[in-house]
Amino acid sequence: MALVLGVAIGAGMVVGLQLPLLGRAAQVRATINTDESPIRPSSPLDWPGVGSAALIIPSLGVRESWHNQVVPIASLTKMMTAYVALQKLPLAIGETGPCVDVTTTDVATYEELSGEGESVAYVTEGENLCEIDLLNGLLVHSASNYAVMLADMVAGSTEDFVALMNETASALGLNGTHYADVSGFSPQSVSTAVDQGELAVALMKSPLVRAIVDQPSVTLPEAGTVNSFTPYVGTDNVIGVKSGRTAQAGGCDVMAMTFEQGSTTQTLYAVVLGQEGGDLLGPAGDAALALANSALATTFPRYPTSLRVVVRGSVGWGASRATFKVYERFAIRWADRRRTVPVTLTMDRLTGPIRREQIVGWLEIHSPTPRRIALVARSGASPPTLWQRIT
Repeated sequence: MALVLGVAIGAGMVVGLQLPLLGRAAQVRATINTDESPIRPSSPLDWPGVGSAALIIPSLGVRESWHNQVVPIASLTKMMTAYVALQKLPLAIGETGPCVDVTTTDVATYEELSGEGESVAYVTEGENLCEIDLLNGLLVHSASNYAVMLADMVAGSTEDFVALMNETASALGLNGTHYADVSGFSPQSVSTAVDQGELAVALMKSPLVRAIVDQPSVTLPEAGTVNSFTPYVGTDNVIGVKSGRTAQAGGCDVMAMTFEQGSTTQTLYAVVLGQEGGDLLGPAGDAALALANSALATTFPRYPTSLRVVVRGSVGWGASRATFKVYERFAIRWADRRRTVPVTLTMDRLTGPIRREQIVGWLEIHSPTPRRIALVARSGASPPTLWQRIT
């Protein structure tokens, strides 16, 4: 946790200050440590029996995970495909974006990917597809051939687009994520449950994306009406986001579900990876729904509830030093539990002997409920004599 001591210092860092006195200046040495009480749910969450999972509730500052390994993510990869495309070609609701005509190469790609067992949307040569069509087919029907066409539209090639995907993952702090393709069919496209939850939060900030992924089906120019592969969309307050399955990844689902928090509607994100059984998507959807429902049945504190501050140090001259110590625990409130809480340490200008129980400085906690805590000497100390200063 970052601390502030005139300028920023790290938690637990030993610092030296010079207190201006006549002759030799007194020195202060202090060690400051802080730690937050973690958010703890009131009852256990319903984590899946296999694979890995994460729960993210932005409005509550909740970010919980279970077995958060780096694993293949199948078509969850297409969330980043859509995110990068919209970063490069922003699109609002009601707009179509740039359009392209389907080529013989695009038809060949459709046939190739279909033959390999990837999810695709039917295309015909000369068909006109716009960015909005490609996003609809990509996010609702998980069309891998649409992912390739979108990548070509944005970057000119899938290779250059994949490079943009990895650059974006790094910029978003998704350190467990790496992409090898635009569709996720490659087992080298990998991530963690937490990373995929964080990406979903970022992606769903787009009103267009929220409108797209909330559709149980979508009508495409030549493919016609195709259904969503995302389990439970349109039921149980589920509004998306994306699912995927391959033999290597198992069943994967990133489920966004709305809930009421006071007078506002908020969204939680339940992520499950590596689910087994059946068609893979069914078990993944069931596991995500169970996790989401268990979260809604659980009481989470609205804010982190406490912060512990420990300060130990000494002030004085050479061997004549007074020790001080502060240990205090108190309530604080802020919206994001990962936000740093600035702490400022200031020392009084001491011009004479330090007495036991004398206030020698102050510790200020700059949270939304600020606190100012006195630093009290536990022993006395005397400044050097004139003879000591000149020898």
